[in-house]
Amino acid sequence: MLGIRMVKWFPMPTLAAPSPRSVYSPDGVKLATYEFGDPAAPTVLVVHGFASTALGNWHRTGWTRDLTRAGFHVLAIDQRGHGASDKPHSADAYTMDALVADVLQVLDAYLLDEVVYAGYSLGARVGWQASRELPDRITRAVLGGIPDGDPLERFKVADARAHIESGAAVGDRLTGAYLQMARNEPGNDLQALVALVEGMRGGPQPSATNAPSRPLLFATGSEDRIVDASRALAEATPSGRFFEIPGRNHFNAPTSRAFRDESIAFLREGLME
Repeated sequence: MLGIRMVKWFPMPTLAAPSPRSVYSPDGVKLATYEFGDPAAPTVLVVHGFASTALGNWHRTGWTRDLTRAGFHVLAIDQRGHGASDKPHSADAYTMDALVADVLQVLDAYLLDEVVYAGYSLGARVGWQASRELPDRITRAVLGGIPDGDPLERFKVADARAHIESGAAVGDRLTGAYLQMARNEPGNDLQALVALVEGMRGGPQPSATNAPSRPLLFATGSEDRIVDASRALAEATPSGRFFEIPGRNHFNAPTSRAFRDESIAFLREGLME
């Protein structure tokens, strides 16, 4: 045990999930994708956080149900290193450029010219960069649980690998929290996720100097330690607004109905433009 206390939540009943369909990235990584709702409806692309999955972040929490009821076609991705997608063990496979290229490849594979986007945590960081690089493809985005700066700088890669290989104790609280979070999702490959952390560190980070021009909704839990940084980032973004998710922390924010309702209202605004 790593000594990190995680908040538990109980998933709500959902309809059976569809089987994944594979899309291959430009560098040959297989990406698992899932469709919900009417393909002729406007599409929202949903991208999960670190150590989660498309189904865990978006389906079991009620997002796919509520988005389809609101008139959206939902396309979900298991990011590389997660879920049913390939899980390379090389840090070189995990760069922001690669993750944004995965998004573009999925849009092209499904012949989608324009989408709205919802991402949480790591998925929100990818959404920030994708909104900058693909403004003609992503018209607006919900970015949940995103601060400025680089939260991975403190992660102790060597300590994490020693723990995976030999069970050595992890003294750093942040590193232990990431590893415990990774263990909470069945099927996670810890070596792949540590490689992802190593590969993503030092890459492009959200800041006031590189804000996307598209409308963005920032949403962070009131109990999340990054809430002030997330609010500040929203205030520094030309077309940004901020929603504080009441009573939620970083780990259980995706289960919030208030978060879903606010996000869906924001995404539906784009249908009227």
